[in-house]
Amino acid sequence: MSGFRFPEGFVWGSATAAYQIEGAAKEGGRGPSIWDTYSHTPGRTLNGDTGDVAADHYHRWAEDLEQVAALGLGAYRFSISWPRVQPGGSGALNQVGVDFYARLVDRLLELGIQPVATLYHWDLPQELEDAGGWPARDTALRFADYAAGIVGALGDRVHTWTTLNEPWCSAYLGYASGVHAPGRTEPAAALAAVHHLNLAHGLAGRVIRDLAPAARLSVTLNLHVIRPASDSAADNDAVRRIDALANRAFLGPMLDGAYPQDLLTDTAAVTDWSFVRDGDERTAAVPLDVLGVNYYSSTLVRAWDGVSPRSDADGHGDSAHTPWVGAEDVDFLPQPGPHTAMGWNIDPGGMTELLLRLHREYPDQPLMITENGAAFDDVVAPDGAVHDDRRVDYLRRHIGAVGDAIARGADVRGYFVWSLMDNFEWAYGYDRRFGIIRVEYDTLARTWKDSAHWYRRLATTNQLPDA
Repeated sequence: MSGFRFPEGFVWGSATAAYQIEGAAKEGGRGPSIWDTYSHTPGRTLNGDTGDVAADHYHRWAEDLEQVAALGLGAYRFSISWPRVQPGGSGALNQVGVDFYARLVDRLLELGIQPVATLYHWDLPQELEDAGGWPARDTALRFADYAAGIVGALGDRVHTWTTLNEPWCSAYLGYASGVHAPGRTEPAAALAAVHHLNLAHGLAGRVIRDLAPAARLSVTLNLHVIRPASDSAADNDAVRRIDALANRAFLGPMLDGAYPQDLLTDTAAVTDWSFVRDGDERTAAVPLDVLGVNYYSSTLVRAWDGVSPRSDADGHGDSAHTPWVGAEDVDFLPQPGPHTAMGWNIDPGGMTELLLRLHREYPDQPLMITENGAAFDDVVAPDGAVHDDRRVDYLRRHIGAVGDAIARGADVRGYFVWSLMDNFEWAYGYDRRFGIIRVEYDTLARTWKDSAHWYRRLATTNQLPDA
């Protein structure tokens, strides 16, 4: 797809998340989140790293927005820290926190950049986790109240409101495998979390519709591209089961207004789903202006034979507990390289496959790539430059795959690179670098990598560069 020209009005952006870049963990009235607690728990993160300072965006936000403008981007996707604007997860908003985001949004608008605000990118106020977390229904209600407060404060200036980022990770990695905050390993609780995240999306989405009717509404899902190891019926059924947990557990209620029956059947031994109340699924199905899609790699599965050692190469961290609730007899197979520094296989074709599937199943639903990118072991050259050729190649091939999907009919409206800058990469701490802008963590200096220069050419011409 080299040379492919994207449609007029296609949005080019970059993405970040509050806990990964802001720092200032105890400033401005911010309360603790589950990620503060998790990262400060010995053994939870690589090298014991925390987001206390991160990229210090809280103090350097103006400089960082100038970088977004210099890149020629039309939109910036950021997340609002729930514990920064409502420290305990309920009650009055913290005006100092609200003012921080108000300044951010106002400056974006001055620069001609669309603000795309995510309400929840994994930083649940610790007080709400102590009361039960996402497995508790009340958390969804508190989320709707939080949405009402912050959307009421900023709603007329934010171009797009995104309710949740990757609820799959929040539910399964946070409550089943425990490799993300809050680090619980309770399969039934993970499925309850799935539902209450879906409910929270619907409740907050309806609040946004009421309070900011001119804004666009979205949600971001990390949808999985799952392939069978063989054409056998057993391996294809393994794909179906993982697809139910990974994709249709969210697409079903959010877009169809109902959970898929096979998901309920597959997990009946784990839970009876009695936490789903009449009307919940309809509430979750608030109409979306755009569906956000995050894609990084693909997944290869087969039915476990019950004898061989089980393979759990799903790319979602090491744990004695699986995130795949009710599917413990499915093998996740290692895939041939090349791989990124995360160990994820590089499969641009999966991007096209996913977008075409969504277009086929939901032909009237506009789509947006809200995250795509790669971590590599970047090296700073003697002259201070970062020649990240592998990242440039990754982006070129994946953005080309988006172009291929568009050429075949998919309604994709934009692309946000992950990430604007190097940051705190969750349980991997500061060891994995996804940014197109390098951050020196000792000085916090920012430096454009070659990928940033390449991405600027793309964003300012709307045409895929040849190299």
